[in-house]
Amino acid sequence: MQLKRLFSTDNVKGTRDYLNTQKRYEILRTLLYFGISLSLFAAGYIQTGSRGNLLTIIAVLGCLPASKSAVGAVMFCRFHSCGAEAGAEIERHSQGLSGLYDMVFTSYQKNYVVSHLAVCGNTVCGFAEDGRFAENEFYRHIGDILKRDGHKNVTVKIFTNLARYTERLEQMKALERDEDQSRAVIATLKSVAL
Repeated sequence: MQLKRLFSTDNVKGTRDYLNTQKRYEILRTLLYFGISLSLFAAGYIQTGSRGNLLTIIAVLGCLPASKSAVGAVMFCRFHSCGAEAGAEIERHSQGLSGLYDMVFTSYQKNYVVSHLAVCGNTVCGFAEDGRFAENEFYRHIGDILKRDGHKNVTVKIFTNLARYTERLEQMKALERDEDQSRAVIATLKSVAL
């Protein structure tokens, strides 16, 4: 059952528990890739009795995608999905809103982990579980990205207090919705997230 869930197509960026599921997937894929390279090397060594054979070259070349996969695994191991309690509370208040879970935005200076984002037209609100979230730097970073992608007048606000965030979600339900703009903003956010 767990293996079926791990390799299902439900693990899409922006869905709940994406980071934890992707982390397991990346680790398993890395182990598989290195295992294939190691088995090719061992087969060549057993067959010829030396390291100087064609299978050794193939095994070494196989370490390239394995190493790339290892980098992805290390990146995902650094982050955690939205907590179960926070996720359940957010889900109760975000019915009818377009939302994204487990978003990690990277910049040259810092990584920004946002547990949930709600998008309604040109309004983006998010919840970060880390109380030390660098809001001002994030606003500049994501604001520049949204402007470069052609989204004008998009307001972004990140909350670190869950009660205030769920209150804002309820307020967002009353806003006028432009579904096309919401989808476009979501596409941009997904394209720049880990």
